[in-house]
Amino acid sequence: MDNLTHSLVGLTASKAGLERLSPATTACCILAANAPDVDLICGLFGDRWTALHYHRGITHSILGTLLLALLIPTFFWLGDLIISDWRQRARVVRFRGLLLASLIVSATHPLMDWTNNYGVRPLLPWSGRWFYGDLVFIVDPFIWMLLGASAFLLTSGTRRQLGIWSFLGTVFTIVVVFGAIAGSRLDHPLILVLVWMTVLISIVVIRKLGYPKNGNRKLALTGLALVVAYWGGLAALHATALNRARGIGTILTANNRETITQTAAMPTLANPNRWLGVVESDRSIYRFEFFLIDSSGHAPPVARFTKPEGTEARVIASAKQDRRVQILLEFARFPFGRMVDHDCLTETLVQFADLRYTEPGRTRGNFSIELPVECPPQP
Repeated sequence: MDNLTHSLVGLTASKAGLERLSPATTACCILAANAPDVDLICGLFGDRWTALHYHRGITHSILGTLLLALLIPTFFWLGDLIISDWRQRARVVRFRGLLLASLIVSATHPLMDWTNNYGVRPLLPWSGRWFYGDLVFIVDPFIWMLLGASAFLLTSGTRRQLGIWSFLGTVFTIVVVFGAIAGSRLDHPLILVLVWMTVLISIVVIRKLGYPKNGNRKLALTGLALVVAYWGGLAALHATALNRARGIGTILTANNRETITQTAAMPTLANPNRWLGVVESDRSIYRFEFFLIDSSGHAPPVARFTKPEGTEARVIASAKQDRRVQILLEFARFPFGRMVDHDCLTETLVQFADLRYTEPGRTRGNFSIELPVECPPQP
């Protein structure tokens, strides 16, 4: 998930009662909620493929998350020790309280990252296997609303806090409105804008009316409970979508006498009714988008990618020696490679893509690559 979501989880969890464990708990929780993404620093010491290789790696594993959860309260405790000696005052940080809060909130980061189709590798360094929840799109404005509403009402009591929230509210309102109107991936963008503005205006009115009078952890718990309930609803929809994708895949593969090896149904941006299906067989990979509720009666358009054979397979195998391709294939859930020119004389292009996110030949960040390869000798 995005770091705004992780930060809102840390802030809301603190206000739900963890802040009573020790002074500085709120800051500790926000840091702990984001700490596993420290692996993004690796991108500063390499190219974009370095970032892809290390992101959601060891820091998102069970072992890495535990170590980070221990380090963060330790830094707070040492900082409080230094400051108390310098200012000649009593120490205020309670290490056990911070540690408990850090352990709880740190665990939410890999859990939330698991809910989307990017995946996590919780068993590193012993196993690099990826796990995918396929419940939530990697950016979800509905979770922003659920957690942001309760966090705003509980942490906007001072002018400084209100100023920070006003800035954040303005920025993300622009992002949502512009993204909904300008983006082509949403089926009903005005509905998203209407819901967003309704929630925004409602919490501002509630704040003006003076609610809550004091810190109310029930409000924070309600926000967290609503997120869990939202996940539950999406889990039910995902089960339906996965069955639908399998049904479509069964028909497609039967027509070509293929055997299905794996199927996935993945969420799309801000639309629980629209899903991306990917079905892999022994000879092909099928990619299609479909609606759970569809009154058109038409079958969804399907893109079929036939797995390479013969000369094409040999050319693609040689291209796999490239470091960038190896990193992409290590990450990819549905990797696919193809040769552009089958009648080449000197050099051809080989395209790779992870079909979760894009198709070969389309440029999309770290999820596709195109590189030149020498043609094999012609008989």
